Amino acid sequence: MIQNNILKKTFFFVTVLLVSWNSFSQNNISKIAFGSCSNQSNPLPIFDVVVKHQPDLFIFLGDNIYGDTENMNTLQSKYDRLAAKPTFQNLKKNVPIIATWDDHDYGQNDAGRHYPKKEESKELFLKFFDEPVASERRKHEGIYTSYMYENKGKKVQIILLDNRTFRDNHKKYNGEVKDDKRYFYSLDYAPIQTPDSTYLGAAQWKWLESELQKPADVRLIGSGSQFGIEYNGYEGWANFPLEQKRFLNLIKKTKANGILFLTGDVHYGEISKLVEPGLYPIYDFTSSGLSSTWHFATPNKNRIEGPIMENHFGLLIIDWKKKIPQIKMEIWDVNDNQRAEYTIGLDEISFKK
Repeated sequence: MIQNNILKKTFFFVTVLLVSWNSFSQNNISKIAFGSCSNQSNPLPIFDVVVKHQPDLFIFLGDNIYGDTENMNTLQSKYDRLAAKPTFQNLKKNVPIIATWDDHDYGQNDAGRHYPKKEESKELFLKFFDEPVASERRKHEGIYTSYMYENKGKKVQIILLDNRTFRDNHKKYNGEVKDDKRYFYSLDYAPIQTPDSTYLGAAQWKWLESELQKPADVRLIGSGSQFGIEYNGYEGWANFPLEQKRFLNLIKKTKANGILFLTGDVHYGEISKLVEPGLYPIYDFTSSGLSSTWHFATPNKNRIEGPIMENHFGLLIIDWKKKIPQIKMEIWDVNDNQRAEYTIGLDEISFKK
């Protein structure tokens, strides 16, 4: 009996300790790593570099695998291949993970709402990233979601968008851009000016407005496609300029302070700064190429750092100890070399009082 009581007390103590530790880990967040474009066929040593930096969180921003199929057995096998990698196992063991998707893990290159297997693909995605059975994410169409982390009274809100499930088809490019001679490559898509075209869909827009009304000091908006770059003929919010403008107007309407975009997709890293009248600067911190690469960076007049063409991840560090908290954006390559650094004060991305 005495032995049983000792075992029960020991179990209770360990349980309380674990719960307290998990709560501490979740509620104290100031170092956030992120990236996109990790091909399951590649070794992915970058994950070991991420672990070395000991972030509080890692965000997958899409193309987490390269599925590109309507066969769910094939898609599952590609998730299995990523799961089996020692470097991914190391990441999962040591760093909490959250995720959204982009086209290749959604299931089809550049696909939107017409991809026929989006519900089946969603289930595989949620299963792979250990989404709780009771999660709200499982109760609505698409995979958009949000998280709130608190650090000694300071709140970090992370909003992960779904830019696939509800998005209308792209408009194929057919000479619509007058200065297209500045592009040294073939343009795939033209900006859509149709008022009823959508990027996020009605339900997600309604949800997003409610999220931006929640109190938070820093708001990180995770989007598979880039938000703050200029039009370049490839995928991005610039192909839906009315929807991009809608987002900017929504920030003004809700007076949501502290917004900074984290994006992926393009197979290189950069930091862009979008200037909009009546709004603080919108920074877009792109990290793309956990294992994928590209041979050139597109023109981007909003670029202030980069491009970084080698495999890398993004690291965002919030210094809450400063009188005005600072946000440092860093890009680290696969050889653990820092390739870019840019720091802003939280007041720079806040409405003036």
